[in-house]
Amino acid sequence: MTKVKIIDSIMGSGKTSLMIDHMNESSLDKHFIFITPYLDEVSRIKKSCSNRKFYEPKVHTEKGEVLYKIDSFHKLLSENKDIVATHALFSMSDQTTKELIYSGNYTLVLDESMEVIKKFNISKDDLDMLFKNNWIINNNGKILWNSENEEKLNREYKGEFQTLKKLAKSDNLIYHNESVLFWEFPSDIFEKFNEVYVLTYLFSAQIQKYYFDLHNIKYELLSVIKENKNYKLIEHNDSLDHKIKAALKSKINIYEGDLNKVGEDYYALSKNWFESRSVLHKRLKNNILNYYQNIIKSKSNENLWTTFKSHKGKLSGKGYTKGFLACNIKATNEYSHKKTLVYSINRFVNPAIRDLFKQNKIVIDHDIYALSEMIQWIWRSAIRNNKSINIYIPSSRMRNLLIKWLENDL
Repeated sequence: MTKVKIIDSIMGSGKTSLMIDHMNESSLDKHFIFITPYLDEVSRIKKSCSNRKFYEPKVHTEKGEVLYKIDSFHKLLSENKDIVATHALFSMSDQTTKELIYSGNYTLVLDESMEVIKKFNISKDDLDMLFKNNWIINNNGKILWNSENEEKLNREYKGEFQTLKKLAKSDNLIYHNESVLFWEFPSDIFEKFNEVYVLTYLFSAQIQKYYFDLHNIKYELLSVIKENKNYKLIEHNDSLDHKIKAALKSKINIYEGDLNKVGEDYYALSKNWFESRSVLHKRLKNNILNYYQNIIKSKSNENLWTTFKSHKGKLSGKGYTKGFLACNIKATNEYSHKKTLVYSINRFVNPAIRDLFKQNKIVIDHDIYALSEMIQWIWRSAIRNNKSINIYIPSSRMRNLLIKWLENDL
């Protein structure tokens, strides 16, 4: 495989359109897997690629047997079909997936970076029990399922840790500092493709970039431009964004006023702030209500807001509660009618993930990460359709990051 091609261009610059043209123009001997977080993008790819037929893995019954999505995915791969699927399904890839991809001479188009590392939720007591009973083995930081233990008991384990077993047998579990378990997307899958394209923006901010560095996956940054109604790839050029941002500045009305006092501290509205500053929760909630009802006087069906899910109930209020959208959401275009936004959160990389990379001498930039996550969330709203929006960002850190980005200072 050659270097992964990272097409790092601002939203709306034509990344997907370029790849649709490329897939339509490519020889039918070349096979594609298009992976996207957006369910409606699946339909777009199937409809727009008129010169080839894309198939979507689905749960269905075949010869009396139920084929789940991953089974359907594998069947389509074995038949060398062009496939369009979601991040969620692709994240279930295992050894069988890798072998089928390699033998099928596939090209991967990954729309938006994936969640490639996440904490595996298991209690310390359960983990200690699995070690004590010799069900799992720590092999230099990789968790392996002890198949020999099953053989000794003359049975196959089918208990409540079935998911952990499957991931361990696929070599997808990392044991960090003898205390935290992580799931990791299989990094060697990328070398099974003939070519890999990643369509994204601010790749340098994303965990997948650090994951590529961790696994020594080589990549090159490219930009997309439009010439004579055709899209083309060029060497990455940040200055291409400047003109687009200049137009965006007039369409994003960022609140500046006394309601921002609640977030003046650098760590205000972070997860630790919510857990230790309960006395300020009511003030923040009143600020949000004031912003919607008195400052903007917005319609409830046009309101969009976010915070940490675990603290959603503390900030919910009349006229905007139903407009909640999780801060890490990417897989939806359903909120493109929302014009008044509240971003009541201060994003930092999960400390456990930060420490995992730090242990491997890779330092994550918290600010550019936070900016990237915030931009992704904001682009669920009407701004994605080039419509004006209003936004209240009480965290001074997050607000200044957005302002600097719009002014090309970041």
